[in-house]
Amino acid sequence: MKKYPINFFVNDEPVELYVEANKTMLNVLRDELCLTGTKEGCGAGECGACTVIVDGKPINACLVLAPEMEGMHITTIEGIAKNGELSPLQKAFVKHAALQCGFCTPGFIMSGTALLQENPQPSREEIVRAISGNLCRCTGYIRIIEAIEEVAAAYEGGEK
Repeated sequence: MKKYPINFFVNDEPVELYVEANKTMLNVLRDELCLTGTKEGCGAGECGACTVIVDGKPINACLVLAPEMEGMHITTIEGIAKNGELSPLQKAFVKHAALQCGFCTPGFIMSGTALLQENPQPSREEIVRAISGNLCRCTGYIRIIEAIEEVAAAYEGGEK
């Protein structure tokens, strides 16, 4: 199968690859770049397990064909920890035990991170709406919402 050249950024690092037209962003992240924190749940954009941030917006990586990645700035769950330290939202998820099996957790954290970057002090309704594309089969959503609320409440006008 023919391969197409693409240039993009993942976690602030430039990437140049040749990809097959039928591969998805999710395939590239997991199989080519070994960024396995992004999970495949449904493969149809319904569960949110593959959520990443592209150019500041949360998207389902399973729905983007690899050639479409040209020029994108992609942030994965691996890219939000800095200098070996978890992000404030990752820490809040741990503190609130906002996970059980952990499979869906990266997607929730990425949706929450995108929300907090766009709106540092969202209402509970805005949080619920932001994570509505993410499904969890193991836990309730209350602890996830509380973790996001804690980070929002701690926001004091500085960068998270």
